[in-house]
Order: sequence, then C-alpha cells, then structure tokens
Amino acid sequence: MSPANSGAAANARPFVLCLTGSLGMGKSTAARFFSEAGVPVHDSDAAVHVLYEGEVASEIERAFPGSTSGGKVDRAKLAAMVLNDSAALARLEAIVHPLVTASREKFLAEAQACGAEVVVFDVPLLFETGLERHCDAVVVVSAPPDVQRQRALGRPGMTEEKFAAINAKQVPDAVKRRRADFIVDSSRDFDHARAQVRDILRAVAKMKRR
Repeated sequence: MSPANSGAAANARPFVLCLTGSLGMGKSTAARFFSEAGVPVHDSDAAVHVLYEGEVASEIERAFPGSTSGGKVDRAKLAAMVLNDSAALARLEAIVHPLVTASREKFLAEAQACGAEVVVFDVPLLFETGLERHCDAVVVVSAPPDVQRQRALGRPGMTEEKFAAINAKQVPDAVKRRRADFIVDSSRDFDHARAQVRDILRAVAKMKRR
C-alpha cells in the first residue's frame, strides 16, 4: 500500500511536505520520485503554465503589453520584461500568486477527500515567498555549485547573465539547507536520490503535523 493512501481517514488533512531547491538543483526530478512513490504532487510551475495558456493571458497582456501571442503568454518575452525589474515582477506576482494558491488549496482538498496521508507542494520560491509557514516539513534539493551551474546552463535559452540574475533573486542554497527539515543530495545518480526520497517518507510517517 502506498504512503499516499494507506488507510488515512478521508477527513484527516494530509501531511504537507514542501519541496524546493534553487535553479538546476534537480527539484523536478525529486518531485517525480515522490510521485512514483504514490504521493500526490502539486507542481506550482505547472499550475502557472496552465494559467498562462489562457486564464490570465489577457490580464497579463494588459499589464505587460506584448507579452502574449495567440492568446497565450510568451514566457520568454514575459521573463525578459520582469527579470531585472522588481516592480514589474511584483505586478506579475500579484496577478498569478493568488490563482496558484487557489489551485494548491483545491489540490489539497481533493487529496484529503481521497484519504491521502502525505502530499507534496513543489514550490521553487518557497522561502522567497514565505510559503514555508504552510508546510509541515520542508525538503530542499541541493547539489554542489559546479553541478548546479552545469545543469542550469544546459537548459534551452539559459545564459550566464540569466543564470546569475535568477540566482541573485533566490535564497542562497546554504540558507535553504539550514532551514530544511530534509535535504536530498542530487549530485549522484537517480537511485541515490530515490533512496533519499524513500527515507524521507519513512521519517514523515512518524512526524506530527505542525
């Protein structure tokens, strides 16, 4: 029986395990391993993608003229508009964050109705947005700086300048690690990361909700 549905009462709130990590650390891979273990995962980035496909495209176009194409947000254009403009980024977050929060709350309610014991909130900017206060425990995915840089620069459209700008806006990895309840070291192979995920789920099963 999976850890996500091993007999929890339908009216008991699932244990909320929040997953985060800086750019290029392997957070998405770790999220996949939690999902493979039977744990429902809410992906904040995926929720934003869905919103950008239509629901908020017109509102974002009004706020950032030229940021959409064919009724959808052009993520590259929008990113260029907000990357080095904190006021613009704040305007974008004011539009998007409440809708992502609503998506996350709906996901949690559905997981609770299904009797899930544990859920994962995959949130790239967990500490930056203060969302860790809504978590029962926090998992930080981490790797050495040279591994992070190599992974990040291997992504389509990533440049040294963009990597530096994104990194500068994120809480440093060392700080995230200090604030974490659990750390997944992603510097080795997938089997090693999977084993760490299994260990975390075993530990979580014995923890109390905050």
